[in-house]
Amino acid sequence: MAQSKAATVDQYLDELKSDRRDAISAVRRVVLDNLPDKYREIMQFGMISYVIPLEDYPETYNGQALGVAALSSQKRYMSLYLMNVYGDPEIEDWFRERYRASGKKLDMGKACVRFKTLDNLPLDLVAETIALTPPAAFIERYEESRRNMASARRARR
Repeated sequence: MAQSKAATVDQYLDELKSDRRDAISAVRRVVLDNLPDKYREIMQFGMISYVIPLEDYPETYNGQALGVAALSSQKRYMSLYLMNVYGDPEIEDWFRERYRASGKKLDMGKACVRFKTLDNLPLDLVAETIALTPPAAFIERYEESRRNMASARRARR
């Protein structure tokens, strides 16, 4: 599946083949069980997303809710997007080291952890990583990154 047009998480899950539905549902359960208060599960950008709602934080650069994590099923793999890992070298190093220690092979882009089966994903590490960043800390990091980007733009002029 490329990008889903599903309006709800249940509709998204219903679109998936049973093996993908089972795997995505299992990761979803881990995320929901460990998601700090004030985040909300929604459909955003064709994925199951975990966000700070606009009612709680409306000052985003694109007018969309600020996403900390997302789940999707792609053509050849499934993806778990961990925005709380992306952009923080200390957390990224911690995550990569813990993933290696799990004995599982990490296939990761900037924020995207790709996995073909549920067995490829250390769910205990997913739980820890999701629980790691309360919304206030995520907003603080987001605002700092926006300030840094603005400073870099001014320096290029």
